[in-house]
Amino acid sequence: MSASVRRSFRHSGSDTQLSLPIRREPSFDRELFVVSSCNREAVAVVDSWPDWTGGVVALVGPEGSGKTHLARAWAAESGAWVVGNGAIDMADLPVGPVLLEAADQRPADDALFHLINRAEAGASLLLTSRTSPRLWGATLPDLRSRLNAIRAVDMGAPDDVVMEGVLLKFFRDRHIRPDADLIPYLVRRMERSVPAARVLVERLDEVAGASRREINRSLAREILNSGDKTMELFE
Repeated sequence: MSASVRRSFRHSGSDTQLSLPIRREPSFDRELFVVSSCNREAVAVVDSWPDWTGGVVALVGPEGSGKTHLARAWAAESGAWVVGNGAIDMADLPVGPVLLEAADQRPADDALFHLINRAEAGASLLLTSRTSPRLWGATLPDLRSRLNAIRAVDMGAPDDVVMEGVLLKFFRDRHIRPDADLIPYLVRRMERSVPAARVLVERLDEVAGASRREINRSLAREILNSGDKTMELFE
């Protein structure tokens, strides 16, 4: 996700502030992943690697549930090769674990079949998806049986614990200490996803800087109730 990060420049005799857009890449550090009841089983399954039955695990959940964060953290730890859901050249794929993201949008059946075979032979394969592999279409009979056998673990929408944790993390990234009542206020009213939390904190910081206002419930209420179209720029 791209974002616009406010940088302030103070000129002598002036309080002028300039907003310069720069790219902020999301961090997938494992220590930043907030564990709660909605994802604890998924974390336990991923952490049991490399002892996965059949060598394959699928993380299943809605957008913003943290699938990518947990999967990328695993990839960094395991040294897995990260591939998208487009064409996969199996000849160029290195030996070792593989992470296939958005697997429900699916590479060709034969490529997915070979990836699963590699995993069963010891290479390991982690899939992320919004739907269970059992629901994916398959033209190859052998692929159908393999999809049905994959261990799929659900990651539910973020609960209050996760949302409070990620909001606090995003505020800390910007060296902001929010009022004690602000984060619970935001959690009750915002879209419940990690990307939405990142965008909202970004917008609060920008508006506060531009208008020289405190980041508090009053400002949050205005942004949440305004249908602020500029927030779409950061999605």
